[in-house]
Amino acid sequence: MDRGTGRGVPPDGTAAPGRIPLAVVVVDRQGLVTHWSRGARRLFGTAREEAVGRPAVDLLPVSGALPEDDGSAPYEAYAAYDGFGPDLESSLDGRLFYPAAGRARLTAARSGRLDVLWWAYPLVGPGPERLLVLAADADALRHGDDAGPPAAVERIAPGFALHTDFPGAEDLARRLPEILPSMSVGDSARIVAQVLELGYPVLEFSQNDRVPVTPDWGVPRRAERKARQERAAAAARSGEPLPEDAEDEVQDLEYAAVRERLEFLNEVSGRIGTSLDLSRTIVEVSRAVVPRFTDVAGTYLREQVVAGEGFPDGVPDTTTLWHRVALEHTDEPGRWDDVVPVGEAMPFPAHTPFFQCMTSGEPVLVPRISEQMGHMIAAQFEKRDIRPLITGRSMLVVPLKARNVVLGFMILLRHPERVEFNDMDRVTGAELAARAGLVLDNARMYTYQESVAETLQDSMLPHIAPRMAGCDIATRYLPGTLLGRVGGDWFDSVKLPGSRTALVVGDVMGHGLNSAAMMGQLRTAVQTMAALDLPPAQLLRNLDDLAQRLGEHYLATCLYAIYDPIAGELEIANAGHIPPVLVRAGDGRSDLLDLPTGAPIGVGGVPFESVRVPVEPGDRLVMCTDGLVEVRGEDIGVGLAALCESAAHPAASMDDACDTIIRTLNTRGGRKDDVALLMARLNGIEPEDVAEWRIGHDPREAGRMRAAVREQLHTWGLASLADTAELLVSELVTNAVRHSHSRPVELRLVRGDTLLCEVEDDDHTLPTLLSAGPLDDAGRGMRVVSTLAREWGTSRTGSGKTVWYELTLPRRRSR
Repeated sequence: MDRGTGRGVPPDGTAAPGRIPLAVVVVDRQGLVTHWSRGARRLFGTAREEAVGRPAVDLLPVSGALPEDDGSAPYEAYAAYDGFGPDLESSLDGRLFYPAAGRARLTAARSGRLDVLWWAYPLVGPGPERLLVLAADADALRHGDDAGPPAAVERIAPGFALHTDFPGAEDLARRLPEILPSMSVGDSARIVAQVLELGYPVLEFSQNDRVPVTPDWGVPRRAERKARQERAAAAARSGEPLPEDAEDEVQDLEYAAVRERLEFLNEVSGRIGTSLDLSRTIVEVSRAVVPRFTDVAGTYLREQVVAGEGFPDGVPDTTTLWHRVALEHTDEPGRWDDVVPVGEAMPFPAHTPFFQCMTSGEPVLVPRISEQMGHMIAAQFEKRDIRPLITGRSMLVVPLKARNVVLGFMILLRHPERVEFNDMDRVTGAELAARAGLVLDNARMYTYQESVAETLQDSMLPHIAPRMAGCDIATRYLPGTLLGRVGGDWFDSVKLPGSRTALVVGDVMGHGLNSAAMMGQLRTAVQTMAALDLPPAQLLRNLDDLAQRLGEHYLATCLYAIYDPIAGELEIANAGHIPPVLVRAGDGRSDLLDLPTGAPIGVGGVPFESVRVPVEPGDRLVMCTDGLVEVRGEDIGVGLAALCESAAHPAASMDDACDTIIRTLNTRGGRKDDVALLMARLNGIEPEDVAEWRIGHDPREAGRMRAAVREQLHTWGLASLADTAELLVSELVTNAVRHSHSRPVELRLVRGDTLLCEVEDDDHTLPTLLSAGPLDDAGRGMRVVSTLAREWGTSRTGSGKTVWYELTLPRRRSR
C-alpha cells in the first residue's frame, strides 16, 4: 500500500488499493451544512447545491440498527453491529461536545440505505463551523476486493482531507493536528499535499495509527449495555432465572468493557514518557486522556516535583502548595485560561475532594458536581467564578503517586452531556494515574540528577576574574551533548608573584562523576603547586606523579602557561594536550604554537619541556580542550584549522570573541565531548608603570626606601596612598634585610588595576602572622600588613621567597 504519494490512483477517481473515498461534511453552530464534499455527493447521492444550508440531521437520518452479519463479510472486525445511530444524531444536533465515532445505517435521499463508518470531530476556535463529520462506505470494506484493507489491519485512521473548493480548507488544514491529536505535523502536511494533488479525500488503513476515537466494532453502546445489565439485575431481584443467552451476553459485555479500558491504558502508556524532560512529560500526561477518557484534565504537582528537587517529604496538608502545571480541555480556546491559569500555585482546604485524594492517595469520584459543591470549590478562587465551568459535570480526582508518595493529582471533568464517571472509570483512572506517576517521577529524578550534576560541575569550575595583572580573561564551558552534564574538562587561572598569571586548561579522559572527581583533585593540585611558583615543566612532572598515586585508571591532558606581563613572555609546557592558538595583534595572524607535546598526565616516567614564547601587548592566547575541535569521523586537523580561523576573527570584546569560536566550531555537528575554552588578551604592563630598587643589607635602607616609594607615588599621582604604602614597605624591607643572607633584597612597585608592592630576598622561611603580646619586640609587622593591605601573600622562589601586598587605587574623578 502506498501511503502518501497517491501513486496507483485510477484516473476515474475511484479508490486505489488500500484506500476508499471519504465524505467530508462541515456543520455550523445552527446545525446547518456549510460544506458538502464531492465524496459526500457520491456516497449519499445529494448534490452540493441541495445540501449546503440544510439541517444535517435531515441529510443524514439514522434508520436504526443494522441486521446481523450473514457471515459473508471477509473482515470479522466489521461484522457484528448493535447500533451506533444515537451518537451520530447527538453529534449532528449539538448534544455531544467531544470526538465520537461509530457505524450507522443511514437512509440517503437517492442511494437508499447505506452502511457507513463515521467520525465526528468538534471544531474549536474562531469561525462559524462547529462540527467536522467524516464518513466512509462500510460495504466497500466488506466486499470491495480492491478497496478493502488487508486482513491484519486493526484500525481505520481517517486521513483528514478537504476539497480545494471549501473556503475554510486552508485554515482547517493548519489545525489538523489539533483535530486529530495523534497525527503529527509532518503527517498532516503530507495528507493535505496529497489532497491538493489528487483532488479528492481518502481514508487510509494502518495497523499502527491511533485516532482519538475509534468505532467499537461489535461492542454495543454503553447505554444499551447498561440497559441490558439493568434487565439482568431486575430478573435477579424478581427471582426469575436468567436466560442462558442473557448470562453469556452479560459476560460478553463485561469482557468487552474491560478490553476497551485495557486498550485505552495501553495506548496511553505508549503516549507518555517519551522523554525524560519534566515539562514535556507533564504535557504528555495531560493530553493522553483528552478527549477519549475525559473532556478536561488539570494536572497539579507539589513544589518539589516542579522544581526538580528531592523527593517530597511528609503527608500533604492544607498548607501544601500545589502548582497547576497543565490544563487540557475540549472547550472553546481561552475559556479556562483566565479562571485557572497554568502556573498558579494554591493550597486546597480539607473539605474538598482534592484534599481527600491527596491525603488518602486514592481516587475520588463525584458523579455530578452539584451547585453546592461547585460553590464550595469556587470559594478558594478569589474574584474568579469557576462555577459555570464545573457545575453539572462529572468529576474524577486521581492521585499521581510514586513509591507510595503523592507527587500530585489530576482533576478530570466530563461535559454534562457525556456519560458520568463510574466505578470502572475510577479503576481505570487509578491505573492511569499510577502509570503517569511513575513516568513523572522518572522525569523528576532525571531533572534532579541533572541539577545535582550541574551544581557539582559549577562548584568544580572556578569563577575567574575577568582581569588579572596585565591580561584580560574570558572562559566558556559546554557540557557534553550526549554523555551527561558532568565531565572532566576544566580551566583555571592563578595569581603568581611578579604580576604574573598562570593559565591552565585540562581534560580528564572519560565522562561522568568519576572523571569530574578526578578533575577536581587535579585542579586543586595545580593551584597548590602553582602557588609554589614551580616552572611549568616541573609542575606537570609533579602532577603526573600525583596522578600515579591516585590510581592507574585515569589519564588527563593539561596545558600550563605562565604569562609575565612585564617581560612580555609566555612560558608553556604541554602534557598530551592540543596546542594553543596565539593571535598576533599586529597583523591578526593566528597560529598553533609549536610545543613539545609530552605524554598525558598519568602515563608516568615521561619528561616534560617548557618553551618560552615572546608576546606583544594585545596578543591573544586561546586554549581549549579537544571536545571543541574533534568531530567523529573527521581529522582533528580540520577542527584545529577552524579554531585558528575563528580565533583570528575581529571581535568587539573578549566575550564576543569566545562566542564566535563556540558558534563556529560547535555547529559543525557530531560533538559529544565536553568543551572548556580559555582566552587571554595579553595586554602587558608598560615600563613606566614599574619601579624597581636593589637594597643592601644595611638596616638604614628601610628609611631610604620609604622616601623612594613616597616620591614614586607622587610621580604616579597616587599621593593619597603614600602614607600607607610607606609604612608597609618599611615593615617588609626591615624583615627582608634582617633575614636575607648574601643576595641583595629587591623591591618592586607595579601600577596596574591595583598598586602592587613586592619584596624578594634569599631567605626561604616564609613569614606568618603571630599573636604578639604587649611586651614582645617582634611579631607585629605582618599583622600591620594584613590589617592595612587590600590583599597580601608570600611564595617561595627558586632562590628564596617573595612577600607582597596590594593597595586599592583611588577612584579617578570624572570631569
